[in-house]
Amino acid sequence: MHERDLLQQLLGQPATPPPAPTNAGTPLLTVSALSKRYGRTLAVEDISFQVRAGEIVGLVGANGAGKTTVLRCCVGILRPTSGTVTIAGYDSVQQEREAKRHLAFVPELPNLYPLLTVAEQIEFIVRTYGPLPPDYAARSEALLTRFDLWEQRHKLTTSLSKGMRQKTAVAAAFLHAAQVVLLDEPLIGIDPSGIRQLKDLILETRAAGKAILVSTHLLDTAERLCDRIVMLHRGRKRAEGTLAELRQQLAAGSTATLEEIFVELSA
Repeated sequence: MHERDLLQQLLGQPATPPPAPTNAGTPLLTVSALSKRYGRTLAVEDISFQVRAGEIVGLVGANGAGKTTVLRCCVGILRPTSGTVTIAGYDSVQQEREAKRHLAFVPELPNLYPLLTVAEQIEFIVRTYGPLPPDYAARSEALLTRFDLWEQRHKLTTSLSKGMRQKTAVAAAFLHAAQVVLLDEPLIGIDPSGIRQLKDLILETRAAGKAILVSTHLLDTAERLCDRIVMLHRGRKRAEGTLAELRQQLAAGSTATLEEIFVELSA
């Protein structure tokens, strides 16, 4: 058996393209009229969108557009000033514990525990959601191998490069069987091989019926990877839809890129 097929099987995913998930189209993440204020500064205002099962949504915008604030409100790091976030049917504030059980998050700058090894760090994070699954050892080895972390598994996280730290956080997030996966600038600092593996893993996770929200300012990546785009500008949602829908909304040409659309919206 080819090594890649073996990895996919150990990760619980078939080597051949899977059929469409039975829950396709079900909203797993709903952001409704979300606003967040820091003192007198309104960071994001009246943001609403959904991410459905079997869908990758790109949250795009320039630095300071409010992408990370939205993600932190979704995760529960920040409390919304107004509005709601619902994860797999659970309110992120009123039912915080239940909501977080269905959520995985990879921050832009992973905050790893300095006294833990790579393997210990990943196991610790997975255990916070409950007992380790019976196939944890095999799935962990497969994912660590996939991201070139297997030989590093006994090293302290403090000895890792930024890219290796990022891949450690990614491995921990995807080993947890979350319904909703949030990724904040996940490709920054990762080597080309790791980028390819992460993109493939995101696509496989979508095929398994999960909802993925990717925050990025890399518009060409968002255009190729995401099913729909939510475009933020200065804390407000300026547009939402597939690339074709965005072109139609702005009367852009049929070949307009996401970058060209973004420049027009930001003018």
